[in-house]
Amino acid sequence: MSAAPDTTTLALALDGRPLPTPCDRYGPEDAPPALLLPALSSIASRAEMAGLARALAPDYRCLVPDWPGFGDRDRARLPLSPALMNGFLDALLAALPGPFALGIGAGHGATYLAAAAGRHPGRFARLVMVAPTWRGPLPTAMGAERAPLFRRIRRAVEAPVLGHALYRINLSTPVIARMMRAHVYADPARVTPALVAAKRGIARRAGGRFGTAAFVTGGLDPVESRQAFLALFAEPISGPLPPVSLLRPQAAPRRSGAEMDALAAHLGGAGSVPGALSPHEEYPEAVAEAIRAEVGRAI
Repeated sequence: MSAAPDTTTLALALDGRPLPTPCDRYGPEDAPPALLLPALSSIASRAEMAGLARALAPDYRCLVPDWPGFGDRDRARLPLSPALMNGFLDALLAALPGPFALGIGAGHGATYLAAAAGRHPGRFARLVMVAPTWRGPLPTAMGAERAPLFRRIRRAVEAPVLGHALYRINLSTPVIARMMRAHVYADPARVTPALVAAKRGIARRAGGRFGTAAFVTGGLDPVESRQAFLALFAEPISGPLPPVSLLRPQAAPRRSGAEMDALAAHLGGAGSVPGALSPHEEYPEAVAEAIRAEVGRAI
């Protein structure tokens, strides 16, 4: 099997607005399909799922799309919001109806995946939440009561001239490297100059500041509270969820880790994997092994 994915562009649309979506495909066409959703972040793209998709490809046909407003391509400005992200997943599942043997989501992508599975019962046989999050960086660090400040910051970064300058300063090479060593990767030695340069290339794509501004300030938070986060797994919109597995990284930051632990208690346990907020990228083989173990326990 070739290590390179087969990449297509899905001609999605939402409310009459075109949403062309790159989607990588790994694995044999006749294998059970799996949908892998990357995280949302300043440096996120479908490429972060490549190692995990290759590790799973002997057993699954892995489909990995980019989120609107994110990825390793120039991005048109969109009215980014939880409603748009939910609508995007609805359009994606209409174009890729499955049913999927696995749905795997990372970070905020995991929480959006759980909500989508509730809206589309029977579309997934099993869900895997990898380091799931529901709060953006600023609400996590400073508290939701600062929401008016976060909205002002978002508007500033989205501004035509000032915003471009603010964005470049706050996503310089040293800032990206520090961010990755602080909470994205667990092993600082893995944050190589080549990796940082690749992430900087993603962050600096045209239009990249809009997705970053929305995510960092909490504008793309899929829910507003831990209670609502846990309710996704108890009271889905359209019926019972399929079996859900949580993979909790050992070096998750304290606040994000506390939310994962709350979900683990709610679900009755979690699998442990190495890494911080991006274990699927840093330790893809270990995450793939943990997924196979979770699937095996369910059989």
